[in-house]
Amino acid sequence: MRQTEIVNQKAQELIQKGDKLVEDGKYDEALDFYEKALIVNPNDPNLWNKKGIALRSLGRYDEAVVCFNKSLEISPRDLDAS
Repeated sequence: MRQTEIVNQKAQELIQKGDKLVEDGKYDEALDFYEKALIVNPNDPNLWNKKGIALRSLGRYDEAVVCFNKSLEISPRDLDAS
């Protein structure tokens, strides 16, 4: 397996764990996984959006807006950006 594939697989595992925690309403815990995934893959607009959603759910609106803007900066046509 190439290094890039390993990195992408690790990021996907972190994102899946974060998504499950969001489904369970555990936004603080989900945020930890999304932040770890962003270290591995900082240019994923969907991941920035997911982090923004978790922050918004925690009432951390200013931080959420920063994440949503980062998502749009990476991919201006990102239809999922909240």
